[in-house]
Amino acid sequence: MSAAELKVQTNNLAGSRIAVTIEIPAERCKTSYEEALSRLSKSIKLPGFRQGKVPKQVILQQIGTTRIKATALEALLETAWREAINQESIEPLCEPDINGGFEAVLENFNASKELSVTLETDIAPAPKLKSTKGLEAEAEVISFDPGKVDELIEQSRKQLATLIPVEDRPAAKGDIAVVSFKGTYEDGNEIEGGSSDSMDIELEDGQMIPGFVEGIIGMEINKKKTVTCQFPKDYQEKSAQGKKAKFAITLKDLKTRELPKIDDEFAKQASDKSTIKELKDDLEKRLLEDIKNRNKSNRKEALINSLTEQLEVDLPKSLIDQEVRILVEQTAQKFAQQGMDVKSMFTPELVKSLMDSSQEDAKKSLRRKLALQALAEEEKIEVDQKELDAKLKEVKSELKNEKNIDPQRLHNAIREDLLEEKLIKWLEENNNVIEQKQIPSNKPKQTSKKSNPTKTKKEK
Repeated sequence: MSAAELKVQTNNLAGSRIAVTIEIPAERCKTSYEEALSRLSKSIKLPGFRQGKVPKQVILQQIGTTRIKATALEALLETAWREAINQESIEPLCEPDINGGFEAVLENFNASKELSVTLETDIAPAPKLKSTKGLEAEAEVISFDPGKVDELIEQSRKQLATLIPVEDRPAAKGDIAVVSFKGTYEDGNEIEGGSSDSMDIELEDGQMIPGFVEGIIGMEINKKKTVTCQFPKDYQEKSAQGKKAKFAITLKDLKTRELPKIDDEFAKQASDKSTIKELKDDLEKRLLEDIKNRNKSNRKEALINSLTEQLEVDLPKSLIDQEVRILVEQTAQKFAQQGMDVKSMFTPELVKSLMDSSQEDAKKSLRRKLALQALAEEEKIEVDQKELDAKLKEVKSELKNEKNIDPQRLHNAIREDLLEEKLIKWLEENNNVIEQKQIPSNKPKQTSKKSNPTKTKKEK
C-alpha cells in the first residue's frame, strides 16, 4: 500500500445505515491544502496585483488560513468519500453526514498531519421474510344487495327531478332551502367562512353541522331565525372543534322535488337503455362487476398484508422521506385533476403538515414494496421480456393520443404491475385466504356538494 492510499473501515448501524471511517494520509492533506491555496490565488482580485499573480503570503493575510483550510477540506472529503465507497463497494442512498459536523473536523484539520474522519450514509435495506408459505390472510367479502339497484334508481330520480317552488307551507325535511346566514361563536367572534348570502341546502340529515338543518325545518319564506349549533368534537377545523355557535338565518326561498315516475320514459332519460327492466339489469350487472373487483382487491390486500407481517427490515430514513414525497406529490396531483390551483394551495406550511402526517403511511407503503421485492428475489419470480413487450405495445396503442409520456417511467410502471400480478398469483397458490363474514356492499358514492365550513366532517 502506497503512502497516499486511504485506509477505510466500515461499521453497520441501525436503520440500514453505515459508518465509514476514512484515514487520509498527511501527504494528501498537504496536497489538497496547496491546491486550494493555488486555486484561490488565481481567482482572487486584489488592488495592485494582476489576477493570478497574487503572492501566497498576501493571500494568507487577506483571506486567512480558515477559508483555505475549508476549501481544502471540502475537496479532500469529496474525493476521499468517492474513493472509499468504490473501494468498499458501497451504494449510498443519500449524501453522507460528517460525524461531529464539518466545523468540528475543520477545527482539528492540520494540513501536515493525517486526517481521520467518519461519514455516515443510508444504504439499501436487506429485507428478509420469516415465512412465505402457509400464511393465513383474512379478506373481507362483500355480498350483493339487490336494494342497491333501487338506491341508484332513486339517485337518478333526484337528479332528473323538477324543482317546484313552495309558497304555502313551512320548510320540511326533504326540501331544498335557499338561505343566507351569518355564524358567530359564543364569544361573538365571526366564524371564518361561516357566512353566505345565498346557499342551496338540502334539508336532510348529515348535510350540515348538528342543529343547522333542524333549525331551518319549520321556517317560513322571508322569515329570520337564530339557530344554536355545536361543532362536532372531531370537526376538521381544529379551531372550531366542540365549540357552540349561533347562526342568524334568513329563509329566502323554498323548493321541493317532483320526482319522475319509474317507467320506460325515465329509463331513456337516465341512461341509454330503452326500458326500465334493461336499466335495472344493467345496474345489477355493474354492481356485481364492482363487487367482484372489490372482493378481488380485498383478497390481494389481505395476502400482501399477511406477507408484510413476515417482513424483517430496517427502514432507512432517506427511503422513508422519498416515499413521503411521493405520497405528497400524489395528493397534489389529485387536487390538480379536480381543477384546483395547487401552486397557491400547497403553501410551505401545508406541505410540511402533509409530510409530517404521511410518515406512517409512507412506512406502510415502503414495507409493502420491500416485502414483495423480497418475495420476488427469494422465489426467483420475474417478468418475461416477451410478456413485457406485448403489454407495452398494448398500452402504447391505448395511449397513442396522450402527450408528455416518459417511455422509461411507462416501462417501469408496466413491469411493476406485471410483476405484482405474478407475485399475487404465487401468494394465492401457496397461502390460505380466510373469507370473513359477508357484509352488504357500501352505498354508491354520491356527487360531493360545495364545500362549506358549516358542513359536517362526513359531508366534507
